[in-house]
Amino acid sequence: MSQQGYVAAPPYSQAQPGMGGYQGGFGPGPSQPLYGHYGGPPQAFSTPPTGMMKSPVSSAAAMPPPPVSSQYSPNVQQNGAHPQRYPAPPAVSAPYGQPPQSAYSSMASPVPPPTQQLTNQMSAMNLGSYAPGPMQSAAPPTSPVAQQPFQTPPPPAMGQMAPGPQSPPPTMPMGGQSMAGPPMAGMGRPFPGPPPTGPGGFQQPGPGLAGPSGFPQQAGQFGGPMAGLQPGMPGAFPTAPGALAGPPQKKLDPDSIPSITQVIEDDQAKQGGQVFSTNIRGQVPPLVTTNFTVQDQGNASPRFIRCTTYSLPCTADLAKQCQVPLASIIKPFASLPKNETPLYVVKHGETGPVRCNRCKAYMCPYMQFIDGGRRYQCSFCNCVNEVPVFYFQHLDHMGRRVDFYERPELSLGSYEFEATMDYCKNNKPPNPPAYIFMIDVSYTNIKSGLVKLICDELKSLLEKLPREEGMESSAIKVGFVTYNKILHFYNVKSALAQPQMMVVSDTADMFVPLLDGFLVNYQDSRAVIYNLLDQIPDMFADTNESETVFAPVIQAGVEAFKEAECSGKLFIFHSSMPTAEAPGKLKNRDDKKLVNTDKEKMLFQPQKGVYEQLSKECVAQGCCVDLFLFPSQYVDLATMADVPSHTGGSVYKYSNFQMETDGEHFLRDLRKDVQKSIGFDAVMRVRTSTGFRATDFFGGIYMNNTTDIEMAAVDCDKAVTVEFKHDDTLSEETGAFMQCALLYTTISGQRRLRIHNVSLNCSSQLSELYKSCETDSLINFFAKSGFCLSGPCGPLLPCSCLFN
Repeated sequence: MSQQGYVAAPPYSQAQPGMGGYQGGFGPGPSQPLYGHYGGPPQAFSTPPTGMMKSPVSSAAAMPPPPVSSQYSPNVQQNGAHPQRYPAPPAVSAPYGQPPQSAYSSMASPVPPPTQQLTNQMSAMNLGSYAPGPMQSAAPPTSPVAQQPFQTPPPPAMGQMAPGPQSPPPTMPMGGQSMAGPPMAGMGRPFPGPPPTGPGGFQQPGPGLAGPSGFPQQAGQFGGPMAGLQPGMPGAFPTAPGALAGPPQKKLDPDSIPSITQVIEDDQAKQGGQVFSTNIRGQVPPLVTTNFTVQDQGNASPRFIRCTTYSLPCTADLAKQCQVPLASIIKPFASLPKNETPLYVVKHGETGPVRCNRCKAYMCPYMQFIDGGRRYQCSFCNCVNEVPVFYFQHLDHMGRRVDFYERPELSLGSYEFEATMDYCKNNKPPNPPAYIFMIDVSYTNIKSGLVKLICDELKSLLEKLPREEGMESSAIKVGFVTYNKILHFYNVKSALAQPQMMVVSDTADMFVPLLDGFLVNYQDSRAVIYNLLDQIPDMFADTNESETVFAPVIQAGVEAFKEAECSGKLFIFHSSMPTAEAPGKLKNRDDKKLVNTDKEKMLFQPQKGVYEQLSKECVAQGCCVDLFLFPSQYVDLATMADVPSHTGGSVYKYSNFQMETDGEHFLRDLRKDVQKSIGFDAVMRVRTSTGFRATDFFGGIYMNNTTDIEMAAVDCDKAVTVEFKHDDTLSEETGAFMQCALLYTTISGQRRLRIHNVSLNCSSQLSELYKSCETDSLINFFAKSGFCLSGPCGPLLPCSCLFN
């Protein structure tokens, strides 16, 4: 046999020197696989009798087969195709003939003697299977080694095509059978005989056997196909794509993922300190982390409204295909920097604001005036309306009203209207709102010093109550209640020298024992209030009462607002589970056995009944509840926080409160909560142009119907997330319009309408949609929608919804 000729590498089903394999020759294969795992001892191998062997057949080409391109990681070995970068030296392997000079020749192991080389070659060629014989079944693997993940062994010398010992066992696509000889006639070929071989000894792929590009079939013995499955063929090995699965997926390049901090810094460098004008439809604003100044020129500031995308898909199918939720995050009372103009207030007198007769949208920059200014077409419903006589104005040569820049509702994206009596309850003007401070004076709060800390802070904090622009003092009234098992109301009328306390022990039927003197103006009764705040810690210094009530405390606040015919906010400072015998008594339901079970969602659901009814009464009266919680053990927060979450309130929780470590944190939260701008007894509605509509709403809200969002109060930190759905095709030319109208009571007791308008682009190209996406708004939507699902469905469903 010539030492210079090239001999094709044995298939997977053939044994190789230094590694276990399947037995060659006639007869059935072994009952168990003879290959071992990488690094383990080789299995036994028997050489066929010498009498059965024939002279070896040289390869058609005297060159080694071309390397197989790999679309996988360069660290994974693919059927004998080895990448050209390996830090380790190649494994010891017996070459066929003289090994060719290659880049690995300097790292190759010593070559065995020529006699040993010839023996290894002839035993590996399995010449006995060349003659026609019975079909042999490939024995299924029984060792768990075959299911281990790929490990990258060192490559053999160049020119060899020896799969590593960690390669999976052979499986065949046709019923698990393997052909011991050449393919039979009629099986995938129109004529009998083995198919011709291509250059380098590779077999030309037959009909139906062509794999994906980059994975040519490996050459078997005598120019035939290699036994076992090839890369890209069905069932080859777990990490290989099937023949019908398309090209293999490319791995995500970590270097292509943008850095969050780098994006923030780049946006700040590009748009920081710049003026952002809102005169362009569908313009993507700077990031929320960027310091910029907004100039309102027809669209609401991004401080008030941000969208998940500023280019809506034209059709519902395109919206489903893009997988981007269509939503807006509306923050109607967002704080504005001092260098930005506050909202203008439009006064139309007793006639009220101009509205569309069909959809009731308010006058905005998107309305089109026609017929010389005598009529206008609504941009939301396309209805043509008559212009009121008092509102008539001529048009200029561009079809725009002459007083365009004189009216905020025609030139600005955000503004306010003074509401008429038609927008007030019972057609009566509302009274100024009130703040009621309700302090838990049970044993825990007295001993921790929390009660004294609250009373001392309120002395200075009441001087900073929010007030209207230009007013010397705040119009907000204040009241005080202390409680444990019973409630104590205080008369702090300015005419009194000392405060008076009235006790209500019947918590089952709560009422307010006094009306005159409970809710007072702080400036008028400052001296009496100071005396009360000094006396409260001393009055309850010797208390041993540890049981408390909670629902009657909220009920007392609602009744006080009803008697005063005003709206307001309750500041409740509570410390423990309400276990006293009273409406709203709660039980400990912290059952660790329910965790990671189907009943775990019960731990996140509030207990219905008393607190659900309380939420409805609070919203109807405009009573917002802010809860400051100081628990030292388990409290049913899901139930106790239900009223604040539906009334536009907040929950502040300080577990195991310590004066030294948590005192400043609590005072900082309390100061911010009392001083921030706020509106009461609010109702909000979101109107859209034809083609899409608002469907879902998320936030601290209450809804009696599908359109009106009711909030007992809305402050500068509260935002409502609104999701939109298509109900018709949108036009790229006209775009899409959205108007948010908020009816509320100011802190001075005036009824107003706050309007925010936004115009968006529409596109039939996904690339335009993705370029207009806003990441912060997307995260806000996912977080709020997931939180709303976690209550009724438990924590697992939101996770699956977000990821699937």
